[in-house]
Amino acid sequence: MSVLIVTSVGDIEVDLHTDMCPLTTKNFLKLCKMKYYNGCLFHKIEKDFLAQTGDSTGTGAGGDSVYKFLYGDQARFFDDEIHPELRHSKMGTIAMASAGENCNASQFYITLRDGVDYLDDKHTVFGMVAEGFDTITKINETYVDDKGRPFKDIRIRHTYVLDDPFDDPPQLSKLIPENSPVGKPQDEIAEERLEDNWVPPDETVAPEELEDTIRSKEAHTNAVILQSLGDIPDAEIKPQDNVLFVRELNKVTQDEDLYTIFSHFGSVTSAEIIRDYKTGDSLCFAFIEFEKKEACERAFFMMDNCLIDDRRIRVDFSQSVSKQWRQFRQSKSNANKDGCFKCGALDLIARDCDQRAEQKNKGPNYILKDENTQRSGNKRRSYDLVFEDGENYNGQQDLRSADRRKIHKIDDRRSGLPPRGDRDRISRERTHIDENDKEGNRDRGNQKHEDYNRYCKPGERSSSRHDDRGYSKHESRSKYRDGDDDYRRQSGGSRYGRDKCDGERRYRGDDDHGRSNRHTR
Repeated sequence: MSVLIVTSVGDIEVDLHTDMCPLTTKNFLKLCKMKYYNGCLFHKIEKDFLAQTGDSTGTGAGGDSVYKFLYGDQARFFDDEIHPELRHSKMGTIAMASAGENCNASQFYITLRDGVDYLDDKHTVFGMVAEGFDTITKINETYVDDKGRPFKDIRIRHTYVLDDPFDDPPQLSKLIPENSPVGKPQDEIAEERLEDNWVPPDETVAPEELEDTIRSKEAHTNAVILQSLGDIPDAEIKPQDNVLFVRELNKVTQDEDLYTIFSHFGSVTSAEIIRDYKTGDSLCFAFIEFEKKEACERAFFMMDNCLIDDRRIRVDFSQSVSKQWRQFRQSKSNANKDGCFKCGALDLIARDCDQRAEQKNKGPNYILKDENTQRSGNKRRSYDLVFEDGENYNGQQDLRSADRRKIHKIDDRRSGLPPRGDRDRISRERTHIDENDKEGNRDRGNQKHEDYNRYCKPGERSSSRHDDRGYSKHESRSKYRDGDDDYRRQSGGSRYGRDKCDGERRYRGDDDHGRSNRHTR
């Protein structure tokens, strides 16, 4: 009375205790005939303890006995058959995984070591592994997660009944499929893992191919690290396939010589000899760029080990990405601009490219208008921007204001006047000084009047009126002289300040002279 269980890691042959556990062994044999266990996962494996399977859902919470299929849902579970002589003493013991007392269905487990005495008298032991202990060892050594689920699925692929002492119930024939099911059970809801038929690549390829694969993956990993550090623009960057690297050149060889020689194989875009950035001497290697890849390949096969200027050169395909790296730095510096897809420039977009071309063809759309050509006296000149064709440029207000300020500044510099900012500052300071002088004069006038009334006699007030006026005129002239001195110091001695001070002095002198004449009269 035995059953052959075919798993994804090997075969296991089981002997059953049919005489001591008839209810349990009959359930197991009839489920094997129904192919109920086909595709079931080993959903829980505890190293050196047990491996549990038999649940069609793959979660450990399902499973039905054969009696449910024969007699209905009320017969889903059946009773325990525990015997003192059937113990978990040896590796490979097979017993029912029940949900509780007398709650056996379809799940069972296989012990993975000897002496699992903890499970004695708790679960029904109904069989023993006869052959396939190497398969049990593989199951025991598989990698599992913290819940005991293998990372790579281990499934029961087929079950074959070798000997069955029990007669089949009449209803069983309808439950046995014509062909043995393959793949996952329909009721499986477990999380997907690596399939049981997955094989690591190192077991399916030749050693040479495996070594190349490992090297390419290592190179890609290093490239990703360099990209993250900012040493290369992209991990997938590759050298150009239309550029040749020429070395061992003679120092007297020039760019024109290489251009002429390599032009025999196709159109050459550039031929550049790399030179020392301080001395300009040739470093004896160069890069030749072709328009087409085919021309580059012809030059590679024909020019290697050729004689140029008494030196045999070596030619190889370029592995440099400096050009792409330079373009990457330029694009990074202009990160806010995507570049022009028409002209290829990285510092502008296509719309600006069109406007720039139109402006070049159209020329300037403004003229300078001199407003002060007919004025005399002041030599200051100012200009305004007058746009042609009556166009309304709403965005040019700030530009025109800036141009006017620049033009005024240039005119002031030519005329010898202080800058506009300095003139404003001088005007504010002078106003402040005049206000202070007025307050000071008012205080001095009040004080003078009080002193005059205090020390002069009443009879002498009328006779001293003329002297008082002379004293006021003297004080006014002193005040004007003080104001002129302050203004000269603050204006920095400029021509404009001196002229204005002299004019004001003459005007004030004439005014005082007129007052004195009126007084005399």
